[in-house]
Amino acid sequence: MMRKIKSKTPEEWFKQAVYDVDTADAMFKSGRYIYTVFLCHLSIEKALKGLYTLKYRDIPPKIHNLIYLTKKIGLLYPDVLKEFVTALNRVSIPTRYPDELKVLLVEYNKHRASNILRNTKRTLKWLKGRLNK
Repeated sequence: MMRKIKSKTPEEWFKQAVYDVDTADAMFKSGRYIYTVFLCHLSIEKALKGLYTLKYRDIPPKIHNLIYLTKKIGLLYPDVLKEFVTALNRVSIPTRYPDELKVLLVEYNKHRASNILRNTKRTLKWLKGRLNK
């Protein structure tokens, strides 16, 4: 007998998004900048899936594309957040499946990871505001 998969609540998606950004913070403090960036992407992805669940009352698609999820939900970001989410979307594959670790370590240095972490927190706060509307 197949068991029906129950969707997480929007609130549960956001709890996990916050947990992931907190873990990104811990990775940043330990100097694991690639994982900082990866977890930032994961945090925003989960927040978007929470909003998807809220809108459609259904299980979100198993994808990592932030732009796709944003369009499906019908979100209109402020310009600065739109630029950030677009840029963050591009880092999903390289940080998830790096071709060459040495190259990524140079590309995602402390300065860049710090900016991504700061903007992720700002974006997550904005997305949480949509949860309560």
